[in-house]
This record gives sequence, structure tokens and C-alpha cells, in this order.
Amino acid sequence: MEKPAASTEPQGPRPVLGRESVQVPDDQDFRSFRSECEAEVGWNLTYSKAGVSVWVQAVEMDRTLHKIKCRMECRDVPAETLYDVLHDIEYRKKWDSNVIETFDIARLTVNADVGYYSWRCPKPLKNRDVITLRSWLPMGADYIIMNYSVKHPKYPPRKDLVRAVSIQTGYLIQSTGPKSCVITYLAQVDPKGSLPKWVVNKSSQFLAPKAMKKMYKACLKYPEWKQKHLPHFKPWLHPEQSPLPSLALSELSVQHADSLENIDESAVAESREERMGLGGEGSDDDTSLT
Repeated sequence: MEKPAASTEPQGPRPVLGRESVQVPDDQDFRSFRSECEAEVGWNLTYSKAGVSVWVQAVEMDRTLHKIKCRMECRDVPAETLYDVLHDIEYRKKWDSNVIETFDIARLTVNADVGYYSWRCPKPLKNRDVITLRSWLPMGADYIIMNYSVKHPKYPPRKDLVRAVSIQTGYLIQSTGPKSCVITYLAQVDPKGSLPKWVVNKSSQFLAPKAMKKMYKACLKYPEWKQKHLPHFKPWLHPEQSPLPSLALSELSVQHADSLENIDESAVAESREERMGLGGEGSDDDTSLT
């Protein structure tokens, strides 16, 4: 795949990195996100195996703000199928074993909404959750989905979860044929808490490719599943189908990491069990997809 030269545009969606108010990403934001997904300069390859590659980029010296980029080749999966899988939260509950709870909150525009997602973290770390403004853009045979964290007055941080902050997270799906595509996952997330270095390293090298492979398996099973579960209901393609209430942007504010309580997890030890849980190849249990 031909890689363009590094972009001179501001990296990442401007609503987070350059604005204080919540705004729906525009065409320049999508172009900037795509450029960063395709860029090579400044990224260190940390994993490459079986069609999955992972790169890490340190941002200044703060490891909580590290960026990760994971790319996977998807054979026998059309780009439009992968796009549907990433949007379909009902199917997400079936294949994503890390999800605790996920739901859409409100609609902002025809291609933007606000949603909630909470997920399990490896013990003894605390589980996380996030509120994000998500936007998407089909571009011919390619697609972009990206999000950043916002505050919603009805969903404040919970006592039993650590509220993480998505500074910039998203997917670039590029069609490589009628039944194949390449997906690039780009994330800059502040997980809050004082995560020890071994968690960050293992997350980069093992969890991301493992999650991508699981998503790939889910894509292979999606067409059959969707035929049995409201096959024509795809509000991400047909906005008129959306049952979500409308929400004004003025109801939201940007979620800054420094405004959240910092949970100290720096004393987490790397036991043998934790090494196996994070770094082990283990078999993926996808029986819930049937």
C-alpha cells in the first residue's frame, strides 16, 4: 500500500487538540486522521505477525499519552462489512468479551452521536469507562470512524469505574478488493490511574493484535448473525432509522484528563498469572457469536 508523505496539517481531530468547545469533526479533521493512520515517520514497529502490525509513538515523555497504531489485513471481509461490525453495538455485545456495558446516548448530526462504553481491564487493575462523541465518514469504498471524550451531564464518572479519556481514537478501513480490506486502528488514550510500564508495553504488543484478530473472526460471522437480527436496520447508513433523541452540542463539554480523579495503580505487580493473562497467546473464546 502506497504511503503518502507525512502531513503538515495538525495531527488529530481539532475539537480536542485545538478547541475548548465540543464540535463535530469536519473534513479537515478526517483528512488529518487519515494522514496519521497512513504515516510512517515517528512510529516504532513493535509487533508484526500473521498480517497484523503494531506501532507505538511516544508523545513527549508522558507514557499515559502514548499513541498506538494497529493494522490488520482482512481477507474474506469486505470493507462495508467491517464498517457495519464497528457500528453495530448489539453485535458488539456478542463478540467483545471485554465489554461491560455499551449504548448510544443521543444523536448530534446525521453522522455523529454520543455513546457510553465500559470495559474490563486485567486484574488487579480497575475497570474503565468512557463517554465519547463519535463521528463517521464513508469515502467511496473506504471509511473512517473516530471519537474523542466528552462530558455528558447525565453520565458523570462512577465510583466503581475509572473514567478514561479518549484524546483521539478511531479506525480507517480501506478496501483492497470486493471481499478484502485493511483496517488501521489509531488510539491516543489517557487511561487515568498510574499504569505501570509493563501494562502499557503488553497492551501495545499483545492486547491490540489479539483484539483485532477477535474482531476479524466476528466480521466473518456477522452476515449470518445480521440476517437473523433486524437485517435492514443500519442507522449508521440510514440516519432516518435512528431512534436516538437529538442533543445540542451546547449540552456537552470536552472531557479533559486533568479534571478527573487520578487512581494510583502504580504498585501493581507483574505476577506470573498477570503475564499469562496479558501476554499469553491463549485461545479466543468466540462461542458467544453463534
